[in-house]
This record gives sequence, structure tokens and C-alpha cells, in this order.
Amino acid sequence: MPITVGQDSTKTRKSLSVNGKSISYYSIPAATAAGLGDFTKLPAALKVVLENLLRFEDGGFSVSTDDIKAFGEWAKNGGKNPREIAYRPARVLMQDFTGVPAVVDLAAMRDGIKNLGGDANKINPLVPVDLVIDHSVMIDEFGNPRAFQMNVDREYERNMERYQFLKWGQGAFDNFRVVPPGTGICHQVNLEYLAQTVWTDTDQNGEEVAYPDTLVGTDSHTTMVNGAAVLGWGVGGIEAEAAMLGQPISMLIPEVVGFELTGQMVEGTTGTDLVLKVVEMLRELGVVGKFVEFYGSGLDHLPLADRATIANMAPEYGATCGFFPIDGETIRYLENTGRDKDRIALVEAYAKENGFWRDETYAPIYTDTLSLDMGSIVPAISGPKRPQDYVALTAAKDAFRSEMEETFKRPMGKEIAVAGEDYTMESGKVVIASITSCTNTSNPYVMIGAGLVARKAAALGLDRKPWVKTSLAPGSQVVSAYLEAAGLQEDLDKVGFNLVGYGCTTCIGNSGPIQKELSDAIAEGDLVATAVLSGNRNFEGRISPDVRANYLASPPLVVAYALAGTMDINLATDPIAQDKDGNDVYLKDIWPTTKEVADLVQQTVTREAFLSKYADVFKGDEKWQGVETTEAETYDWPAASTYIQNPPYFKGMGHEPGTISDIEGAKTLLILGDMVTTDHISPAGSFATTTPAGKYLLERQVQPREFNSYGSRRGNHEIMMRGTFANIRIKNEMLDGVEGGYTKGPDGAQTSVYEASMAHQEAGTPLVVFGGEQYGAGSSRDWAAKGTALLGVKAVIAESFERIHRSNLVGMGVIPFEFTNGDTRKSLKLTGDETVDIKGLQSVTPLQEVACDITYSDGSTKTITLKCRIDTAPEIEYIENGGVLHYVLRKLAKS
Repeated sequence: MPITVGQDSTKTRKSLSVNGKSISYYSIPAATAAGLGDFTKLPAALKVVLENLLRFEDGGFSVSTDDIKAFGEWAKNGGKNPREIAYRPARVLMQDFTGVPAVVDLAAMRDGIKNLGGDANKINPLVPVDLVIDHSVMIDEFGNPRAFQMNVDREYERNMERYQFLKWGQGAFDNFRVVPPGTGICHQVNLEYLAQTVWTDTDQNGEEVAYPDTLVGTDSHTTMVNGAAVLGWGVGGIEAEAAMLGQPISMLIPEVVGFELTGQMVEGTTGTDLVLKVVEMLRELGVVGKFVEFYGSGLDHLPLADRATIANMAPEYGATCGFFPIDGETIRYLENTGRDKDRIALVEAYAKENGFWRDETYAPIYTDTLSLDMGSIVPAISGPKRPQDYVALTAAKDAFRSEMEETFKRPMGKEIAVAGEDYTMESGKVVIASITSCTNTSNPYVMIGAGLVARKAAALGLDRKPWVKTSLAPGSQVVSAYLEAAGLQEDLDKVGFNLVGYGCTTCIGNSGPIQKELSDAIAEGDLVATAVLSGNRNFEGRISPDVRANYLASPPLVVAYALAGTMDINLATDPIAQDKDGNDVYLKDIWPTTKEVADLVQQTVTREAFLSKYADVFKGDEKWQGVETTEAETYDWPAASTYIQNPPYFKGMGHEPGTISDIEGAKTLLILGDMVTTDHISPAGSFATTTPAGKYLLERQVQPREFNSYGSRRGNHEIMMRGTFANIRIKNEMLDGVEGGYTKGPDGAQTSVYEASMAHQEAGTPLVVFGGEQYGAGSSRDWAAKGTALLGVKAVIAESFERIHRSNLVGMGVIPFEFTNGDTRKSLKLTGDETVDIKGLQSVTPLQEVACDITYSDGSTKTITLKCRIDTAPEIEYIENGGVLHYVLRKLAKS
């Protein structure tokens, strides 16, 4: 369907001639000439947002001239003017873990609007939506030529109900496409194929309009495409659904931190080493809720693949995005990846005409800046629990030993015999080594590098250690094409890195089981087993239930650690292994030169490979084509399904919204510490038979082998409620030294979080959760908010929130509050036995401070002040309606 533009935006509308064709666009220089403000020194990332407002000015889009002028004030004020604006991205990107519940919500909204007397067909995406199935493949089989096909077969066995449902959605909804399983990871498919940098469409008058490609995605690493100058970031599924249905994203004009890159990478270092340093620096600076834009002379030497790696990890450094402006490297990448020649010409012409082009004169105003000489980068890893825990490779052994002593409080050197094997298990041994994730498998320099490490190692007779589960899960089929063209896949196979599938695998927790005897030995000795992966997340309990210490590393280092088999080694100086003649082999002996890598990239990563692999991207294989589904307008919810259930959000919903009420007599469900991630709140990986979710499935005759994962069960609210706050490593401070999803019930006895919640809800008691700093860091996991809401939690009170989770809580009708005046859960000496009353909510305004009375178990009381993190006026309406989807549903029903 054509785009609709504003009625008052014609004063900035100009035309551009590209290859003899005239295309309209909205001109930022024309806005400056019209006296709307001086926008010449705005960062390119912010110019994308400004163009969005120019295009939608007036015409019922909630965009005023004053909104546009505010960007000129931003520049005058040194990069600050937090005015609320309405932003409309061009498209939406989803993956299946987050996409299934989003489609479930849309299907439920069709039922809901019919119950309100409306038309079900009003529930349709108004902007293009692409859903890439990439999160479902698990590594059951590895280290042999059969691994890929066997894992694919198991994937379809486990997920047929979900795939039937998604195929129904593809037919039932307009503007909704599904990229089938086995194609690649959504961010890599987006970077290599879907993204255009400059988008075109016809407007309501039938004229073609060019504008920046923008999107939001239901995965936090949507930011990866910022490397190709496409502004996008992750949102929760509920916020994405609202955007699909025509709701603007309400946001404040962000601060923009400029990150200057100078110099160039030195021999022996990779883009992964660079991004891990960037993550550490930006986390230390503090960029939550801010844009980060990269600039400087170093960009002249930084391939787009490395830029995408840095942009990908924006959630890890806490920023909304990590943006790279359009320049000559952008054009080269678009050409090499098979984009249309006319589109490439348009990108360059549009960028130069509208002030988006980066050259040697590019010098915008930034809110704050920091700088990094890329020549100072050294090989590094990050771990064992957070991406920002940067460790230079030379210090990795000592750092691990220190973590053993200080964090894990376990001795080194304790050996446990592994049944049936001629080796022992001890802390520090690497049991998982996985080349996986969009972050690095999108980068041919590090993938070719890994292949060359494998080639040199295999030639010397080296192999993975027998206790290491190795895997290679590329982010797209193009990776396999160039690894095979270079002859490197054969070398990777020799050291155990066989293809296991195209998807997120280990990075999302789909690492699959390790050898049972190894698992038993780890449990028997209470050992700290380790994993090394080329991913972006290493949070507690995410990678494998058997692994406590997880390290992020470049693909070549993943291969090296698989050969060494332990973290208790200084890879930079110690011998990794012995060759076939018994000679020591060091990392330098198998590490490729920069020229070796570059030459192979030049020879094998070709435009033809991209054109070939993406020619039938939506078609899928025979298995996908054989998935049968219905063509009904509304979904016929199968009562017996344990994957897809009609959620309760809209049941009994009336035409009119409610009001915001004070929270009275609330009890505490959990008290949590700092850096509680959405993985802690809503885990994605496997779960045991003893958990509430496991018991639910057993009661329905589902055998443990068929449990799959929490992520794959996100279409069933009954399982996800039971899985909320159920991470095996979560620590509830109401309990002493207990790990896992436990709390105190109304009677004070220890029980599961789910069971305690049900008991409190049955008694009509509202609940609150307390947290520390950076509450909700990590994935854009809407179920972390949905589950919180369904457990009866009315408020989350923390020291600070990560951007996406705060927004998701509001979108589900849960109010986030922040402590003020230095108060914390610790200074208040909270135990969980208190009663909480929060007042002043009936007339609350955005970011208002309100009173909170805490009544302790001994009867004493304390009144503190909380900052209400309902940040904007539309969010007030969302809370009044019970959530953003309720708001949209009522609005559509009335129209």
C-alpha cells in the first residue's frame, strides 16, 4: 500500500534526478532555508529522525512545526533538547521467538475487535513486516557431516505447530512476509538483503518518494543494520505491533554521543577485538537511551562488516543505536552484496544532496564525545557473565583464575573422572565452542580467519579436545558459499566445526545438551565449566545449564580455544597443543596474516554469491513448502496445543479505558540485584521437569525430549507465566543463597515464583518487584514484561532501567518506578516482608515524583519518593487502557 505523507510537508519537498529518473524527497537544506532552524551540524543519525518529521508534518500525524524547530534548538543547546516527538519507522523486522507471540497478539486482537463490534481486517500491518525464522534450530547433532540435516529434521519435528501458525499469519495478514527456516539470522538477512539504506515508495498522490530506510525490530540486535546507515533499533513485540498498526513511536529527541575512531587495526587483531573494547568504553561512559554515532578518519579503514559488528552490539553498550553515516564504503558494500544498480546510485545521490554523506569535512555537533585509536586494539575476550567484562587475551588466564576465587568461590585443579572416557573434568575446561550469532558470522574477515586457523591447525595434526562440543552456525547461506569456495569448510570440518544449521543456536541458548557423562561430572564436582562463543550475549544461565562461565570471542579465537580445551591457559604465550610430531604449537603458528585473510575475502565474497543465495529467499525448502495451514480470517485456536494459545489480554475488555489507581497493600514478589537481564526475567533456553513449566507439559503428556525451549513456547502464555523469573541463575534476595525461580509465598514458606504469584492473586493482593541498577538489560524480550504483568505485578521499583524493558513494562500496563534521593533496596533494608503503598497515581503526569509508603514487618513505616518512569503523555494513555495493544484495539474499534 502507498505511504501517506503530511499535508504541510510540501514546503520542504524537492525532486532529485537519478539515472534520468525524477524522484521526490524531503529536503533538510530546504528546511534550513525555510527558516525552520539550522540543521547543517546535526549528526546524520539525528537527520534521519528529522527527515521523518518533515515527511509527516501535520496531516493528522501529530507532527508540528515546533517539533521540527526543536532539532535546531538541539544543535544550539550543544546536543540536548529532550522534546517529545512522534516517530514512524518505515518497516518492522521480527524473528520467530519474538515474532510468534507478536502474531499471537495480532490474532487475538482480531478476535478482540470482533467482540467489540469492529472489523477483523482492521488488524493488519500498515507497514511492511518481515519475520525471519532463525531462533528455533538446536544443536542436537554436531561434529559430523550429518549434523546439519539431522538438526533441521528435529527443528521441524519440534516446531511444526509454530510454523503452521506463522504460515497462517503470512496468508491472513497484509504486508507480512516470512523468511523460512534454514535461511539465516534475521539481522544478517536484513543487512545482506532486506535493507536498502534509502527506501522508495509511492505516496497517496501516486508520486515516488525517496527517504531513509528505517525500522524497528523485535530483537535488540536490530541495531546491526546501523552499520549500513539504516537507522533501526530493538523494541518489544508489543511496541512493534503498535508501530505495525499505525501507532507512532513516542520518543524524546535523543542525545547523540560521537565516538571518534582513528588509526587502523594492526596485524593479529579482528573486528571482534575492536567491538569488545568499544562495549567496555561506552558502558563506562553510560549511553542508555542515547544514540551513538561513529565518525572520524578511522572509518576510512573500517570495512562495513566491522561496522556492522560494532553496531550489532549497541544493546551491549546500552545505546539505542550505534550509527555509521553513509560514505564510500556503504556504496561499495551495497554493490558487493547484490543491491540493484539504480538503488545504489540513488543512495549516493540522495545522501550527498540531503546532507547524509560522510567525507573529510563531516564534523557535526555531538552531546558528548570519546575517541579510540584502533591501532591500540589487542586480541581480547569478554566474560564470564557480561559483554562489557573486557579482558585482554594476555590477561585471560589470570582473570579466569581470579573469577574462580572471587566470583565462583571454587578451587582450581579439582579433577572429576568422566565415565567411559580417558580424560578428567575440572573447572575451566571449555565444553562448548561455538561459531555462531549475527554479530560475527556476518563478517567475512573473521569467518575466513577462523577457517584459516582451522586449516593451519589441521595441517599440523591438531583437533578439538574430545570434551569440547564444537559447532558452526552461520548467519546466512552466503557464508557457506564463500567458505566452500575458499576450501575452508573442509578444514573447519577436520577440527569439529561442521555446519549445524543457519540460526542463532548457542547465542540464544539453543546449544543443545552436552555429553551426559560430562554433565554428570560437572554436577558431581560442582565445577565451573566454560563456553566460548562468537556471540553478543554471555549472561548467566543463557548458554547452557551446565556452564557457569561464558566468554565472547572472535571466531578464530573460538577455534583456538576448542583446540586448547581450557580457559586456564594464556593463549598468547602458552602452547595450545602438540603437533603430530610432538612439538609444541603456539597461537602464532596457526594465526593467519591480515593479507591472507583479505586476499581470500577478495577472491570468494562476491556479488554473484549474494545474488544466488538470496534469489528465492522467501521460497524455502521442500519441508517449508510442505507445511499445511488454513486460510481463515481469524485463527482457529487448537485447544490441545502446547505451543499456541489464545492469550487472556483482551478477554472481557470494554469499549472505554479505565483510570490509573494508587497501589495499595502490595506485597513483594522478588528483590533482585544489579544488571538483572531480561534473560533472568524470562529465560529463552531449556527447562527441567521439576519447574512449573515442565510440570505443566508433563500434565499434558509432553515428554521431556519434546519440551523444546522457553523461546519456542512463547506462543503459550501458560508456559511463559510459569517461566517468568525462572532462570536457573536468578538470585532473589528475599531468600538466603538460593538460585533459581523461588520466592516466599503468602505464608512465608519458600515456593516457586509462579505458585506464590497465583496464591497472592487469589487473595487479591497486588505485587511489586524491587531491583537494582540497569534492570531489564539485554534482549528486547516482551515476555519479560508480559510475564511480569500476568504474575500480578503492578509496579517494578529499581535504581535504573534499560530502555527497551522500561517501554515494554509500560506497554503491558506495569508501572516502572525509580528510587530517588539515594534510596536503594539495600539502604531501605528490604527483606520482602514489607507492605508497599504508592500514592498520587490517579493524577500522575510523565516523569512525576510520587510518594511510596513502606510498612515493615515490625509495624514501623518509612515514606520515600519514587520517580514514575511513565515518560510521555501517550504512555499515560497506555497505562489507563491496560497496555498499548488495548489502546490500539479500542481506537481501531471506534474508527
